[in-house]
Amino acid sequence: MTLYHGSNTEIDRGLTSPIDLGKCRPYKDFGKGFYTSPSEDQARAMARRTARIYGGNPSITLFEVDDSILSSGAFKVRVFDGPTIEWAHFVMNNRNRAFTDISSVECNIDNKYDIVSGPVANDDLVALLNLFIAGTISNAALTAEMTYRKMTSQISFHTDKVIVHLFKTGVIEDRGRSYG
Repeated sequence: MTLYHGSNTEIDRGLTSPIDLGKCRPYKDFGKGFYTSPSEDQARAMARRTARIYGGNPSITLFEVDDSILSSGAFKVRVFDGPTIEWAHFVMNNRNRAFTDISSVECNIDNKYDIVSGPVANDDLVALLNLFIAGTISNAALTAEMTYRKMTSQISFHTDKVIVHLFKTGVIEDRGRSYG
């Protein structure tokens, strides 16, 4: 399968060094990891956003990974097929800097999952999740609201043993936009 990574710079793996997971930011939807999308449009939006915030030029790096990686049994994988209440709790726990129950299966702060796949919690959805955390809306209301949201998907890679299975195949430069 082809996966896209949007950033403000090309990901240059080199021939011998894997993607540096140490450079990945913590407190993201599925924990600290290398995030990709099966959608070029989603990666383009992320590349533009990242370049706008941090400078540089939007760049989309393409990767190939074996289609069976999610189901092979060789890795610990967590898959969310849609925006469920379990997915919402997982995202909230990973984004919450005060969350301390890292042994919980409802977080990936400790990288217990090599790969996590599921919807992207965009800014609109994060606002909804914050209402839920504050107790303003119930589980039922959160679930109902999530079903009406247009969502894109992401696949994140969290350990060195899985990151080596991503093979860079190209780069798409977004030359029409420049930030810095």
